[in-house]
Amino acid sequence: MARKIRIQYAGAVYHVMARGNQGRRIYANDQDRKLWLETLAEGCEQTGWQIHAFVLLPNHYHLLAETPEANLVDGMKWLQSTYTQRYNSRHKVFGHLFQGRYKALVVDGAEGNYFGVVSTYIHLNPVRANLLRMGKDSLAEYQWSSYPAYVRARVRRPPWLTTERVMSNLGFKAGDRAGYAAYMEGRVLELETKAGREELNQQWRAIRRGWYLGEDGFRERLLERAAKILQAGREATYSGGAKVEHGEGEAERLLRVGLAVLGMEGVDVQAAAKGMAEKQVLAWWLCGRTTVRRRWVSGRLGMGDESRVTQAIRRVKKAAEPGLARLKRQIEERADRAAGLDYE
Repeated sequence: MARKIRIQYAGAVYHVMARGNQGRRIYANDQDRKLWLETLAEGCEQTGWQIHAFVLLPNHYHLLAETPEANLVDGMKWLQSTYTQRYNSRHKVFGHLFQGRYKALVVDGAEGNYFGVVSTYIHLNPVRANLLRMGKDSLAEYQWSSYPAYVRARVRRPPWLTTERVMSNLGFKAGDRAGYAAYMEGRVLELETKAGREELNQQWRAIRRGWYLGEDGFRERLLERAAKILQAGREATYSGGAKVEHGEGEAERLLRVGLAVLGMEGVDVQAAAKGMAEKQVLAWWLCGRTTVRRRWVSGRLGMGDESRVTQAIRRVKKAAEPGLARLKRQIEERADRAAGLDYE
């Protein structure tokens, strides 16, 4: 099965989430939760990670983690395998504890309010999971979270947990426990109303469904890193949002080259006839040289239903029609060279 691209670099920040196998619990009791935190502490000591927020739920956990070194993959492999071994040994069981691969959303830690958005999402999980009684229990009563260390002076903060960047990102001074507590209790009140939940869910959409969290410039830098990973390895072994976006970006670049080679610069390709020969050749070329889906190609070239792309690929491959054969030779001989591709 294709694996998602893991983008690693020194100073990267991630929202990490992992679930129990088949949705099962990963903590049977508080002793397991303590064991997991002890294992996380060891992992942070080994890797140099800094944790900005965390929460443990019955069948999954969340981390807002910063990696001063480019070692997310090695660190997560150690963390999850070590905890699994310790859990299995405690409970005299065997087998996988976690479900598939963990999710790691790359977060822009330099610009925007993304530290605040992710940490708020993490700290509100006990409320959203109905582990606290809304309107009755204080958020700080849930002890298996970094939140109590943010707002309660008597809670000992472990050395691997740092609060300064989250507080600063939200506009609070270091140590302003009362201010942060008021802010978070306000978010709890928002969750009690339909309009408030909808607004928060809109903010959190990218956390739940995306592969990165940041501005366009951050996304472009990540795509450059993803391109290097894909070039260094076998592209077919990867999947995920970073690969899809890389594929679309590369397809746009090749499309510009192909249009120039075919003498169609400045032509509104989407407005041209759906079945024109040049479109068929471009569709065949883009599908053979990038990872984009045929639906994307049909939409970008204005070919209508994606089945037209499939039909075009078959026609161009056979090249039985003289016009298609000529355009196929033209784009193979000139466009590949102009685009810097080598398929020999």
